[in-house]
Amino acid sequence: MPHFTLEYSANLDDLVDMGATVELVRKAAVETGIFPLGGIRVRAVRCEHYAIADGRKNYGFLDMVLRLGEGRDLATRKKAGEYIFKALSAHLDPVFANSKFALSFDMQINDKETSWKRNNIHDALKVETVNG
Repeated sequence: MPHFTLEYSANLDDLVDMGATVELVRKAAVETGIFPLGGIRVRAVRCEHYAIADGRKNYGFLDMVLRLGEGRDLATRKKAGEYIFKALSAHLDPVFANSKFALSFDMQINDKETSWKRNNIHDALKVETVNG
């Protein structure tokens, strides 16, 4: 269950291809090798209304949160998080170079006792692997 949510200020629309950004995060998550492929979700949510620092409208932000299930030790989570953050940060270098911008990334561990899921994508991927 690695679910990434990227919330971003609407003023990034002219600066960032969000479709390419969510794909970059998805690929980086796969490349870490610690997440089940069928569980990866990456979504971007545009924030039309936002206020940053002293209120200047030219400031922008992207805040990424990763929710994941229990079972990975801290060292593994840190290594994966650093890898994904480095890829995202490099992707956004042009935004840092051309505007005032804040990037953040946090991981949250879901308690398995209070997390319910239903997903048949895992089974479909297994069939594709066997038949492919």
